[in-house]
Amino acid sequence: MQEIYFAGGCFWGTEHFFKQIQGVIHTETGFANGKAEITNPTYEQVYTDQTGYAETVRVRYDEQKVSLAFLVRMFFAAIDPQSINKQGHDEGTRYRTGVYYTSEDQKAVIEKVFAEEQSKYEQPLAVELLPLCNYYPADEYHQDYLDKHPDGYCHLPLSLFSWAKQQKPQ
Repeated sequence: MQEIYFAGGCFWGTEHFFKQIQGVIHTETGFANGKAEITNPTYEQVYTDQTGYAETVRVRYDEQKVSLAFLVRMFFAAIDPQSINKQGHDEGTRYRTGVYYTSEDQKAVIEKVFAEEQSKYEQPLAVELLPLCNYYPADEYHQDYLDKHPDGYCHLPLSLFSWAKQQKPQ
């Protein structure tokens, strides 16, 4: 089993999106790549945009069933890669987009997908590609939020979830 971290705006929708993908074993909402002196931040702290943390989803996946490249391509299908600190109606540095890797092997794969995606745009992508520096799980309230609250707020269109479920992993 492998893991990768995606910051795709509000983590409720991002988590629910990745849960639909075949080969994803587990997802968890949390906060990543913030100021080192702020450990185990709360949602309320991160919401101030003073901590440097991004709402992030840890994705654990079976690499025998789904590739990292496929997951990164799916991520790009769920975000606006040109938007800075904003996805849907959500604004602030906590909603920035990024892919945070844990090994140089992952970085090389992700860089290839970033290059493919960049070729579609004239302006540079507004998506971070960084090593994971720190990560803290969000409170239980934020875990599996859209499963617990099917009519809850989400910046992603509902059709994207069924689309993700229908995709065949590579």
